[in-house]
Amino acid sequence: MHSSAIFLIEFGAIILGLGLLGRLAGRLQFSPIPLYLLAGLAFGEGGLLPLGASEEFVAIGAEIGVILLLLMLGLEYTASDLVSNLKTQYPAGLVDMALNALPGAALALLLGWGPVAAVVLAGVTWISSSGVIAKVLGDLGRLGNRETPVILSILVLEDLAMAVYLPIITALLAGVGLAAGSVTLAIALGVAGLVLFVAVRYGRVISRFVSSDDPEKLLLVVLGLTLLVAGLAQQLQVSAAVGAFLVGIALSGEVAEGAHNLLAPLRDLFAAVFFVFFGLHTDPHSIPPVILPALALAVVTALTKIATGYWAARRAGISPKGRWRAGGALVARGEFSIVIAGLAVTAGIEPELGPLATAYVLVLVVLGPLTARYTEPLALRLTARRTTAPDAVPAQGATPAAETLEPVQDRD
Repeated sequence: MHSSAIFLIEFGAIILGLGLLGRLAGRLQFSPIPLYLLAGLAFGEGGLLPLGASEEFVAIGAEIGVILLLLMLGLEYTASDLVSNLKTQYPAGLVDMALNALPGAALALLLGWGPVAAVVLAGVTWISSSGVIAKVLGDLGRLGNRETPVILSILVLEDLAMAVYLPIITALLAGVGLAAGSVTLAIALGVAGLVLFVAVRYGRVISRFVSSDDPEKLLLVVLGLTLLVAGLAQQLQVSAAVGAFLVGIALSGEVAEGAHNLLAPLRDLFAAVFFVFFGLHTDPHSIPPVILPALALAVVTALTKIATGYWAARRAGISPKGRWRAGGALVARGEFSIVIAGLAVTAGIEPELGPLATAYVLVLVVLGPLTARYTEPLALRLTARRTTAPDAVPAQGATPAAETLEPVQDRD
């Protein structure tokens, strides 16, 4: 009875604290992810008040959080959309991978962490935060802008790449040989390809099977199916997260919309628990030694993400203002970077990798919304200054170039 009471007190305090932190982040108009990570740091190893009885339950909740994050992401896209994006936007995906994965891999090698840590850190710096970016685009009123499909295409390609990347990371962290790793990757690709094929051909049939007018039944069937497929995927050494993502892709139409509305509160709850769990396993005293490399990596990869978005938008025929907006919107890192780093922390390959990833995400999850808002006006202001002679005097009644900038929510 005593341990049960302590568990309820601890877990209740965690949930209440997360709710208050989320409310504070809403008032400050930025993502609550940094506050959740800081809460985990405060109550984890070396923190102010380490948890005891509820830690195992938090670990299970964190795993469910990852599964729901990927499921909800899959619900945003149809299989036909994914196939179309692969055919038309794959060059942007390749540029994205080259510009943003290489800095992370290079830093890991410079720090002497070895090739496995280099592959892990490459993934941490490569993947943007779909959740943070989607929220920022909505807050800025840019969902109808011409550059938004380009941004979403890059995010979709990154998410699809995770279906290949996560099994590779899982095999590397497990220390399996080349043959076993190749089998794992082949299984992952085969399962992903099979699910995409079934989703394209029989997506409506699956949706009709899952569909229900009763919200309770729809919630139970979708959640149960997702956890079942995620468990089977993990048993096949693929990834529970990838399995959940593929379930989301297979569902479409009214079923996807209804499931999204029902599962959104659960996702937010368990995703918050996941970020806290990651913080719990990071000693706050281990962050100061890696803060300078994390800051340097954040600056470099913020610039490479801006370059990625600019190039992709220019290739799609978007105007200069839209190109800068696309680049600035892609900077935020968040849930997926933490997921990848969490796998490495659990495997225990490099003690400093977790703290560096935590500091890196904290920096970019705060910087991301700022770059989304201010990259375009700052870039155009600097461009206007360079194209205007220093001693040039505007004609009478003319407006200086720097003052003719249109607002950031322009939809060109």
